[in-house]
Amino acid sequence: MSGRTRHGRTRRRLWRWRRSPLRRHEDIVEAWAILVMWVVIVVGGVVAGTAAGRAAGQEFARQRADRQPVRAVLLTAAPGTASTGDVSYQTPVKVRWTGPDGATRTGQALVGTDLPAGAAVAVWQDGRGFLAAEPPGPAEATAQAALFGTAAALAFGGLTYGTTALVRRRLDRRRHDLWSAQWDVVGPRWDRTAS
Repeated sequence: MSGRTRHGRTRRRLWRWRRSPLRRHEDIVEAWAILVMWVVIVVGGVVAGTAAGRAAGQEFARQRADRQPVRAVLLTAAPGTASTGDVSYQTPVKVRWTGPDGATRTGQALVGTDLPAGAAVAVWQDGRGFLAAEPPGPAEATAQAALFGTAAALAFGGLTYGTTALVRRRLDRRRHDLWSAQWDVVGPRWDRTAS
């Protein structure tokens, strides 16, 4: 791409910033709205993504510190499921386990299939002794926190872009109304001179 073509594109993109008899107040407002939008998307996206990622990482670390595996006994048999390849299925079954306070508890837990009643399985409990999902390991937690951060940044950017699009649409409507009003004044004179 030649420097002249690149320079021409830059000039077309920045025309709202230059002095011109064709530039209207709405064009300046639109130029500022676009500039502010990109600054807010970049800065706000980084802040939102970082905050969401850190919050998710802290929550996963709290889960790893709070949740512990415990041995449980199946009170009912886990029904079998037709397996396909290496996919492992789990089914909800009633289990019994001992909580951190020494009390015997019962509840529903997801366990592997084809297990008889009385089989021992490992389940996870939180600090209060309630069944909980297995917390993500450090690598998985980092990946999930990054995913949450990215999603938050994208959501923030999308919201900002959508808000700016609404502003630009209103500006376009106002420009159209002004052009229509001016054409109502100029149009009849133009038609007389053309005939």
